[in-house]
Amino acid sequence: MSIWDVFDRLSAGKKQTGTKPEFIIAGLGNPGIKYENTRHNAGFMAVDAMEEKYGFKTDTFKYKAKTAVCSIGGKSCLIMKPETFMNLSGESVSQAMSFYKIPLENVLVIFDDISLEPGHMRIRRKGSAGGHNGIKSIIELCGGEDFPRIKIGVGKKPRPDYDLADWVLGKFTEDDRKKIGEVCKNVCSAAELIVKGGISEAMNLYNR
Repeated sequence: MSIWDVFDRLSAGKKQTGTKPEFIIAGLGNPGIKYENTRHNAGFMAVDAMEEKYGFKTDTFKYKAKTAVCSIGGKSCLIMKPETFMNLSGESVSQAMSFYKIPLENVLVIFDDISLEPGHMRIRRKGSAGGHNGIKSIIELCGGEDFPRIKIGVGKKPRPDYDLADWVLGKFTEDDRKKIGEVCKNVCSAAELIVKGGISEAMNLYNR
């Protein structure tokens, strides 16, 4: 029995409110204090903003993730912070999809993007991994590329020879962290529109 099985059994009796989820909203990142406020954890930071706005806590451990079920945009949503570390995010999301029989098009993924400057965001209906290992894992394990996503800008490497892992695992400057905090408010609003079926409206409002 793996450590994940132990956690799942311990949390199995912990009730979550709400009806059967229709959507999954997964914010990607790496677990642990070491990775807090790093660029790669922008997806976790977006979920933190959702917790504050909608009044829930991702405090139930299921599907290798910290989870909560809440109503967003009138839809029951499973909110997830995968605890698998970024490169294995698909293990967590695919387990939840399978359990609740949620189709891929109802999986919204929020993650960092080094091609966008801090304070910017971009919504896409679907697409390739674009070099992002968390998205690559989800595509491989969840059955394709046809899921909506919200990209949060974290800024480009300062120079071409700068190690990419060092950059995305580095912490935000105080100024950039404030910008991320502001854009996460828009991420919350965009996510609400998307689960209500208004992805075109969300793209028109928030894509730059």
